[in-house]
Amino acid sequence: MSVAEHRSASPQVVPCLVLTVSDTRTRDTDTSGQAIASLLEAAGHTVVARELVPDDPAKVAEAIRAHLGRKDVRAVITTGGTGITSRDSTYEAVSAMFDKHLDGFGELFRMLSYEQVGAAAMLSRACAGVVTGHIVFVLPGSEAAVRLAMEKLILPELGHVVRETSR
Repeated sequence: MSVAEHRSASPQVVPCLVLTVSDTRTRDTDTSGQAIASLLEAAGHTVVARELVPDDPAKVAEAIRAHLGRKDVRAVITTGGTGITSRDSTYEAVSAMFDKHLDGFGELFRMLSYEQVGAAAMLSRACAGVVTGHIVFVLPGSEAAVRLAMEKLILPELGHVVRETSR
């Protein structure tokens, strides 16, 4: 099958969890989580839950595991905690859960980020992978970075990726 055939056989609506990881943001100040939710809904997908958890690896993993048990969640998109400060631990928490790593996502994201922010793109540890048949995307906390990842990478392939993880 060609990529076009795969896309045409893919779900058009994907139920998603949006998870913001932050010690400082609230639901009202979480512009990145709101951007993810708005972009998903504008593309016809469903946001079945939106949560905010502190930068704590156990709490991040616990929140993801809780939603992966639901039949109405097929994708998880996180924002925050992907940098290199002492509190940034989303990468460690989530990548340890991956059954399969989707290395191309992080590589492409950093390539696109480089075009916008230059060498600072190397500080991002954005990644993606499969956890128990669900796709999980780990994005930075910056709204601009979230929009870049969503518009250029995630939204164009979300249905296709979910189709592949379901096979």
